Amino acid sequence: MSRVAKSPITIPAGVSVELEDRLFKVKGPLGTLQHQVHPWVDVKEENDRLCLVPNKQRQDAWALAGTTRALLYNMVLGVSQGFERRLQLVGVGYRAQAQGNNLNLTLGFSFPVDYPVPKGVTIETPTQTEIQIKGIDKQQVGQVAANIRRLRPLEPYKGKGVRYTDEPVVLKEAKKK
Repeated sequence: MSRVAKSPITIPAGVSVELEDRLFKVKGPLGTLQHQVHPWVDVKEENDRLCLVPNKQRQDAWALAGTTRALLYNMVLGVSQGFERRLQLVGVGYRAQAQGNNLNLTLGFSFPVDYPVPKGVTIETPTQTEIQIKGIDKQQVGQVAANIRRLRPLEPYKGKGVRYTDEPVVLKEAKKK
């Protein structure tokens, strides 16, 4: 049985929730998100709280209820507070600059890299070596951060590349003569 599914989701002030034909919609001050709920999971709203209960007595129904609870909680949190990931560029000459719907990156290649910013995500560059990715959808923010990081992954000997700001870096020791 999933322990995650048993804890209810508290709906903050300013967020409205509606469920029609298994389509879960969340509206808040930052935007609107929707998710199709699996037929094995029932969502009940009581006193500004959402409770998820599986309607089948199977182990995988409890697992689906826990996964659905986590997704719905992230949606409620996203439309009320939003999500943010920070990236850091480490290396000589590595730079980032946000221009409209593009992120221009200089990552040590012989050519600049232009990354198109998808809808629903905003990218800011407070300094030339920092990138802030913000949005209401946690999955989309994380995927954009992973795609940018994949352009120049960390090099294991000097630590050059694109990394998350909170990522621990373990450097390999150089070969000894």
